[in-house]
Amino acid sequence: MQDARWHMPPNKAKALMLAKRQLSELVCDAVNLEGINYTLPEVQTLLDGITVGGHKLSDQQIVLNQSNAWQKVFALVKNDQFAVTAEVACELHGIAAKEDALEWGQFRSGGVSIAGTEYMPPPADQLSKLFAEMIEKAEQISDVYDRAIFYFLRMARSQFFYDVNKRMGRFMMNGFLLHNGYPAINLPAKRQLEFNRLMLDFYATGDQDAMNNFLRSCLDEKIINIMKENQIQGQAAHNH
Repeated sequence: MQDARWHMPPNKAKALMLAKRQLSELVCDAVNLEGINYTLPEVQTLLDGITVGGHKLSDQQIVLNQSNAWQKVFALVKNDQFAVTAEVACELHGIAAKEDALEWGQFRSGGVSIAGTEYMPPPADQLSKLFAEMIEKAEQISDVYDRAIFYFLRMARSQFFYDVNKRMGRFMMNGFLLHNGYPAINLPAKRQLEFNRLMLDFYATGDQDAMNNFLRSCLDEKIINIMKENQIQGQAAHNH
């Protein structure tokens, strides 16, 4: 899955700074992927603490939840407290799914289905064991992006929660990337159709390759170049 543009030097402070600057975009794309139509200026206004008219209060709550969950990820990463654990996942879900899901802050207690696919997620009584297995399996994946994407896809397919599963998987994926000094992957809402189609294929087969390629293609070239800047300057100095 490697190509030359992925050889970025890890830099936690820089990756975190870039993600913070991208916050309104990260929130806007995530809620639009859920069918909540907020524009980027509307999200920026709401995150500045000013209510935007013409939207349902429940939709506004989801936008604010998404932002609050990101702020929590940033704080955990900054304080070296981020880890892919059931505790962190449940803590973030408690923020991201507040007033939105049937239960929040804990693994689901009953069965769920996924629209558009015959695939059935595992029963609730297996979830703790499956989370532990996911962590164990991920530790055998050496590439940081492959491992991060594995977390997202495995969480989405297991449906650990009643709702907000894909958003949660992306929080864990991106928290892991930022913790390791690599930039977050933002999923642009304009690529929703492609994302949905590939996710339905993935639910059916469990094969991660097409989704891995898709998610890698979502990483912004501008951000990769900013991450590489010091490396290039360092090489230039070294060559003189």
